[in-house]
Amino acid sequence: MPRIFADVTIVPIGTGNTSISSYVAACERLLKAFPDVQYKLNPMSTTLDGELDRVLELIRRMHEAPFAQGASRVSTSIRIDDRRDFHNTMDNKIATVKEKAGL
Repeated sequence: MPRIFADVTIVPIGTGNTSISSYVAACERLLKAFPDVQYKLNPMSTTLDGELDRVLELIRRMHEAPFAQGASRVSTSIRIDDRRDFHNTMDNKIATVKEKAGL
C-alpha cells in the first residue's frame, strides 16, 4: 500500500461562533486511534503521513467530527502528495528545501 502525505483543512460552518478551535481539537483527538499515521498540526491545516487507505479513513472521521458537535455544514479540503518511487518524511522534505534555500 503506498504511503502518502495529505494536507487536510476541515472547516465547520453554521456554528454560530467564529472560533473553531474546539472543532479542530475534536478532529485532532481522532489521531490517537491512528498511531500508524504521523501528523503535524499547522496553523491552517493538519499534515498526515501514512498508508493511503488509513489516511483517507482518518480524514473521513475528521470530516464527521464537527457534525457530531452540532455543526450544520462542514467544508473539507484535501491535498494529497502520492509519490510512488520514493517515500520521504515530513521533516526531510522541509530540510531539503531549507538546504537548497541556504537557510
